[in-house]
Amino acid sequence: MTAENEIVTECMQNEGGKIIFAPDVVATIAGLAAADIKGITSMSGNVVEGFTEMFGKKNLTKGVKVEIAEDIVCVDLNVVVEYGYRIHEVCAKVQSEVKNAIETMTGLRVAQVNVAVQSISFAKTEPAVAAEPADEQE
Repeated sequence: MTAENEIVTECMQNEGGKIIFAPDVVATIAGLAAADIKGITSMSGNVVEGFTEMFGKKNLTKGVKVEIAEDIVCVDLNVVVEYGYRIHEVCAKVQSEVKNAIETMTGLRVAQVNVAVQSISFAKTEPAVAAEPADEQE
């Protein structure tokens, strides 16, 4: 596997030359594919990613770690699942969709998609507004 801070990785070589993917490209594909799954409310990242979002920069790779060796990819995802969904079914769907998205878009082979559920998200309830008595008509 490559170093996490390595910017580009040679993945494929064909007659026309090399095809090179930055790990962030694969991480973005994985993050977007996972976020589209029903039951996933968000991706869970580390403290640095949290500060980045506080300053207005949207981080599409939040909660995603990608390792690329030659043309084989391993992905680790940290997710937050919405309460009420079957966690194992949501995670299996995440694995399937992320693998399919990466393989379809890049041509790389995905060896693993590891999903770590970091939290459960509960639906936000609106505070009850007291109903004002209706004016009586005479």
